[in-house]
Amino acid sequence: MPVPQGQPVAKTKQETLDWLQSISGDLATITLQQLDELLPWYRTMPAARRSTIGLVAQAGITSFVAWYKDPKSQPWVAADVFGTAPRELLRSISLQETLQLIRVVVQVVEDRVVQEDESLREAVLLYSREIAFSAADVYARAAEARGLWDARLEALVVDSILSGEHEEELPSRIAALGWRARGAVAAVIGTAAEPIDQDGLRRVARKHSVDALIGVHGNRLIVVLGRIDESKTEGQPSFQKIATALDPFFGAGGVVIGPEVGSVAQAHRSAKAALAGFAAIKSWPKPPRHIAADDLLAERALGGDMLAKSTLLDIIYRPLASNSPELLETLAHYLETGRSLESTARELFVHPNTVRYRLKRISEIIGWDATGPREAFVLQVAMVLGSMSEIEARKRR
Repeated sequence: MPVPQGQPVAKTKQETLDWLQSISGDLATITLQQLDELLPWYRTMPAARRSTIGLVAQAGITSFVAWYKDPKSQPWVAADVFGTAPRELLRSISLQETLQLIRVVVQVVEDRVVQEDESLREAVLLYSREIAFSAADVYARAAEARGLWDARLEALVVDSILSGEHEEELPSRIAALGWRARGAVAAVIGTAAEPIDQDGLRRVARKHSVDALIGVHGNRLIVVLGRIDESKTEGQPSFQKIATALDPFFGAGGVVIGPEVGSVAQAHRSAKAALAGFAAIKSWPKPPRHIAADDLLAERALGGDMLAKSTLLDIIYRPLASNSPELLETLAHYLETGRSLESTARELFVHPNTVRYRLKRISEIIGWDATGPREAFVLQVAMVLGSMSEIEARKRR
């Protein structure tokens, strides 16, 4: 039957396919022109990046032709569009910019193709949906891969801090994680809560102007905190207060706060002290919820922590020994007699008021009050360590 005059002749699918293949080059040229006219960010990109984006756009047009040829045999042919894009392209343009790119490509195809063949409108719409979902999938997988990589890198950084190894590599590794802290650093260790809300922990840390590195070792939660703004030291909350704010993210038991250090390069000192304190706090029947690692110096020293031993010698024994032998002797007798003024006075052949004066003088020099039960225990351990160190020193002479 002859076709009525004035009506367009319907093309077969093969004829339409041949026609699409013949104009694909023109479509790619027009697409590049439209990208340059409509997308300011595309115009400002380096030539190499524009060339790569042009390849992606051209791949999109070629992929549409292949998809139109047989949609069922290649339902995910749209995903091949981004196969030509190098990984760095995903870091140079955002998902929003990628969708703008797709919109321009689809608009060019629709304007050129649908005008010639209205039957292709549905095919263009279906393909544009596939290509948009494909772009979202590419960026989602890239984000997921980056998240997994960041988690592994963060675990590696925390391990390095705990072990004290690779200290010179820490700044570069931490920079890759987006670490913004430039001020003082302290480590906080406690039992991990289940489940661990790391995102919530980071939000609370940011509210207190600190950045956080998080590591989970067995049932232990290790958090390395660093002050973001080192220029504002006054008015900022202490690490003890920040640890209290992070309390809901820790499980049962004590939370130990390591000593404050100057930078993340020295974070292993704070972490090692906190780790030793976390092991020592188990010796307390009813430990406090939050406690500084330096408040556990005696327990840490008894547990074999060399840092705690040297600290006790430096802040207690050596200052007294270098100041006055009488003060050291008075403290030793006072502790040995069970903190009795009268017994100490008889041992030293002095008046009890003299013992009181010397104890006050000791407190002024080292900042520890021997009349309190807890501090007396710490002083007792320091005195034993001091005596042992003197014996070892005499043997080496």
